[in-house]
Amino acid sequence: MSVASQVHPEYNYKVVRQFAIMTVVWGIIGMAVGVFIAAQLYWPALNFDIPYLTFSRLRPLHTNAVIFAFGGCALFATSYYVVQRTSQVRIFSDKLASFTFWGWQAVIVSAAITLPLGLTSTKEYAELEWPIDILITLVWVAYIINFFGTIVVRKVSHIYVANWFFGAFMLTVAVLHIGNSMAIPVSLFKSYSIYAGAVDAMMQWWYGHNAVGFFLTAGFLGMMYYFVPKQAGRPVYSYRLSVVHFWALTSLYIWAGPHHLHYTALPDWTQSLGMVMSIILFVPSWGGMINGIMTLSGAWHKLRTDPILRFLIVSLSFYGMSTFEGPMMAIKTVNALSHYTDWTIGHVHSGALGWVAMVSIGSIYHLIPVLFNKPAMYSIKWINVHFWLATIGVVLYIVAMWMSGVLQGLMWRAVNPDGTLTYSFVESLQASKPFYFVRFIGGAFVVAGMLLMAYNVYKTVRTPNEEFSKDPENSPQPQAA
Repeated sequence: MSVASQVHPEYNYKVVRQFAIMTVVWGIIGMAVGVFIAAQLYWPALNFDIPYLTFSRLRPLHTNAVIFAFGGCALFATSYYVVQRTSQVRIFSDKLASFTFWGWQAVIVSAAITLPLGLTSTKEYAELEWPIDILITLVWVAYIINFFGTIVVRKVSHIYVANWFFGAFMLTVAVLHIGNSMAIPVSLFKSYSIYAGAVDAMMQWWYGHNAVGFFLTAGFLGMMYYFVPKQAGRPVYSYRLSVVHFWALTSLYIWAGPHHLHYTALPDWTQSLGMVMSIILFVPSWGGMINGIMTLSGAWHKLRTDPILRFLIVSLSFYGMSTFEGPMMAIKTVNALSHYTDWTIGHVHSGALGWVAMVSIGSIYHLIPVLFNKPAMYSIKWINVHFWLATIGVVLYIVAMWMSGVLQGLMWRAVNPDGTLTYSFVESLQASKPFYFVRFIGGAFVVAGMLLMAYNVYKTVRTPNEEFSKDPENSPQPQAA
């Protein structure tokens, strides 16, 4: 059965289309800001002495745009699509769906205005001030009601495992956001956390690491468990393993946050607990990766001709790599070298660009023809070019940051026989400068790929169906229904 014939008139695809298109738009904007500030680290004059363009103000805009605008729109699009398809019922409320779309766009635009103005709570990944936090909460509650309402009215008894991951991501992010954002407003754009000192730090990294664990992992695993089997035309390798993966991941991840606070004022037992839980977390993470990749058993040949499947499978490889690296970096002795260095930046981007972005891109490429009733994407060749731009860009980025980070860690702790530091901080910065240029090039590759994707999506939407068959090289392999 072709992709186009999967369109179901009873489903609400309008909200999925809206979020899917905005995934591409915000992806370009968020990643372009990232490349711009990466360029600033090599050419500092690029802030032009304009306060709104300084690294310190644009960096939180970049992280919020990539995580919550690009990643968030991808999660909304895919979860709304998957819950309808697997429940065989229309979304619970069209009005709530519309509210979540426009409300989420309002959150993103508010972030794009306030962060360059320097209006920030200063909390990592939670920089937005209290009025925006309240809007986020309202949108998120509507999202939860709509998703679980659809599950309640489903026409099939079974709840597919992708929905388990989506549901866990939604509920946990709600608890994390509300818990960490508790603040006392002192003006319209300023508030202070109700927590203090080490407690505030602990709350922040309980939130911060689990924003990674649930927003950027559990949610995207829901995406993986639907779109990898769908694109491959194969059942998931082990449904039992997927259930074990779900319960192990959701039970363990929530404890890992303290590994961000090694060698701080946090009680030592809390640091050790975070380290141990982080190491154990390696097992379910790799269980999920193996389950996704082994879904291709009997269909490995499809990787040669299907770049969409290649995006999805390579994203799982990055997922496995970053979930090995993370537990390793949580070990205190390793952390003593890696913390506060560019190694951490490399690790974050192997997960964010390698795992999150690539699984999102693959899923959106799968969705666009379905949502717009097209036989395929306009150009399969362009998807292939995008794949190589993304892969080369990510590898350049993370390898440069690994090398820079290890170099920084070694230089910072090098001491002379008399106990004085061998190198000054400025010397370590000079040593890292070549790697910052490579990082900029890698990021530019990634953005170039996103621009190509946007043009491909535009041509797919605008091209009449009868023109798709004119170029046989652009005709995809038929997909299973």
